[in-house]
This record gives sequence, structure tokens and C-alpha cells, in this order.
Amino acid sequence: MAVLKLHLDEFDEVDYDLIAIHSSLEDYRISYFINQTLPVHLKKSKEEISILVQEGEAFFPKFTYDDQIHDIQWSLVPNQTDIVTAAQERRNGLLGTADWEVFRKVYLISELKRVDYFLKIENNHNYFSVPKMVAELKSINRISTVYAVDPENIKSKNNLIF
Repeated sequence: MAVLKLHLDEFDEVDYDLIAIHSSLEDYRISYFINQTLPVHLKKSKEEISILVQEGEAFFPKFTYDDQIHDIQWSLVPNQTDIVTAAQERRNGLLGTADWEVFRKVYLISELKRVDYFLKIENNHNYFSVPKMVAELKSINRISTVYAVDPENIKSKNNLIF
């Protein structure tokens, strides 16, 4: 009987490209401009990305496009979201009691806090040139900076598994 060995290093391989986008646009607007610039049709997904933080669970919306011809999956995800950390009661002499909530910013990739959006391209296998895509995305007026990110250098890359 043959013995099969499974090497865990095979699961650590990164099979996606990651592009960081800096822009003040809302997620639906940046998705629209990316659809106009690149050969994609990003649409808002019903599924959200959830990550666990100390205060609870944070949810990130995502826009996806499944290119079935080339077997490439595109995802646009914001890097930050707000999470309600606590509902507290405080006393105020004139107004009585008031409930208030504390919102905290949570980042999908915490070591890249200045990035507004990530464009994740799975199974690209160099079909689309990443430097060419970066140059095309830079042509969008409301995008200030675009650059490729090496996923191997990200500590919290497990948050990008979705």
C-alpha cells in the first residue's frame, strides 16, 4: 500500500495578484470606474467578508466578477470598515440619560492602513499584465495612487482568503 504525504507548504502558495488603490470615492463609484477602465463587470456581492477582531465581527462589502472565459475571479474590497464596539449609558444632568455607541475603524489589512481598496485577481497566471492594469487604473481621475502589493509580505494575508 502506497503512503501519500501531504506537504502543508503547498497551501501557503499565493495564487492571486493584489493591487492597492488610494481613492476617496465610495465603493460603488470606484467599482463603476474600474468597470469602465478594465475588461471587468464588478457587481456588489450579497456575501460579505467577515473577520474576527477583539470587539466582535467586522464585515467588509465586496464587489466581484467571475470571468468564466479565462477562469479569473476579480474582487474589489474596501480596506476599512466601522464596527460598533459598545453601547453605553451616560448621565447628563439636564438631558437625563443618553445611549451612545462607539465606532471603531477596523482594517482588512492592518499593516496597510492608508490603502482604501484592494483589487484581488485570482488565477491570473500572467494572462493580464499587472503593471499594465496599474497604469490603466492610474488614468482614473479620482484615484490618487495605485500599485501592486506582494501578498507574501503581508502578515494578515489570511484575511484575503475569501
